[in-house]
Amino acid sequence: MNQSSEHANKRRITGNIFKGSVGNLIEWYDWYVYSAFAVYFSEAFFPKGDPTSQLLNTAAIFAVGFLMRPLGSLLMGRYADRHGRRAALTLSITVMAGGSLIIALTPSYATIGVMAPAILVLARLLQGLSLGGEYGTSATYLSEMASSGRRGFYSSFQYVTLVAGQLLALGVQIVLQQTLSESDMMSWGWRIPFVIGAMGALAVLWLRRTMDESEQFSNMGSKSRENAGTIRTLMKHPKAVLTVVGLTLGGTVAFYTYTTYLQKYMVNTVGLDKEVVSLINFIALLIFVVLQPLAGMLSDKIGRRPLLISFGILGTLFTVPLFLIMEQTKSPIVAFLLMMAGLIIITGYTSINAIVKAELFPTEIRALGVGFPYALTVAVFGGTAEFIALWLKSSGVETFFYFYVAACIAVSLISYLRMGESSKVSHIEAEIDAMKKR
Repeated sequence: MNQSSEHANKRRITGNIFKGSVGNLIEWYDWYVYSAFAVYFSEAFFPKGDPTSQLLNTAAIFAVGFLMRPLGSLLMGRYADRHGRRAALTLSITVMAGGSLIIALTPSYATIGVMAPAILVLARLLQGLSLGGEYGTSATYLSEMASSGRRGFYSSFQYVTLVAGQLLALGVQIVLQQTLSESDMMSWGWRIPFVIGAMGALAVLWLRRTMDESEQFSNMGSKSRENAGTIRTLMKHPKAVLTVVGLTLGGTVAFYTYTTYLQKYMVNTVGLDKEVVSLINFIALLIFVVLQPLAGMLSDKIGRRPLLISFGILGTLFTVPLFLIMEQTKSPIVAFLLMMAGLIIITGYTSINAIVKAELFPTEIRALGVGFPYALTVAVFGGTAEFIALWLKSSGVETFFYFYVAACIAVSLISYLRMGESSKVSHIEAEIDAMKKR
């Protein structure tokens, strides 16, 4: 390959990674807007009462949305493995746009009564369906489109855009907090970010239609296509499926604890102002985004397993102390440093989990294999983390939650210690080598 064609190839890879990633960003923005603005709209969808009870209701619906993610990953994963990554990614963003628009337009509980929370549940089910399909297909697409020797770096952009979606949600929140009064935010201002999400999703829908299909999918043989995306084919890889479950369990609980629940924890337990907490979260997550590609590059040099083991050991040992110290502090700076410590620890998981999962499966089952066992694990553990934390707080034993998070990470640590180095037995690299020999 001459220098000109090599440059064109790099530009093509970068362009497709961008198109896949920006869609991922909008999907996760739409998903996280719900959590970021729950403190404002919980009163609109439920009867007046104790603020913790209202948040508990919104957290329950947050968890319900997670229950649709396995179904979404099953349907979209099958679709992606049979009809292409681009087609599935285009479909998922369309569904997400619909869910956001429904939330933005739903009248309050005071206007339509119990229909308000019922419609909210419906919208979250649609968003959960979309996100379930987005994760596995996006992870697959980014991993397949990346060049050899840089797959850890490129695939880390899944969590770059995932967290950037949360950052965008927090950024919108901070702007609205500075421009609208508290009463306006709780009355109608919380609807604005959902409208932004719906419009952004429609823009991405157009962008994704211009993406290239991955070479691995395009070159898949007719026999492989006949069996692509089925549960029967997935069950031929039991070890890989169990590895995804073990890989995900502790990581998803830790991730949602430090990036989603911690915002409410700083307000409800630590007692910091909402505006201060939003700023802490924004700065910490911005640094967290920068760490992802750095850790991804490191995994291309030293392997994926050392980063996972580091997360497992540090997360198991330091989660409880971090929360016990934060519980006692009233300093925003100390709270920020503690949050940052937690985020640095879980970078060992977030930066590389997409590529590790993708390397475990062949092309004909990759999207389903990456997405379905992951979504099941996230639905059971990640989606319920915030609900469990708030329930334990309302029961007066919030400290139990700290130990629960540490225990989940410890279970994953056992999995990391038992698994091999995925980059050395990568199905992606093996398929690329086979295509070159044809």
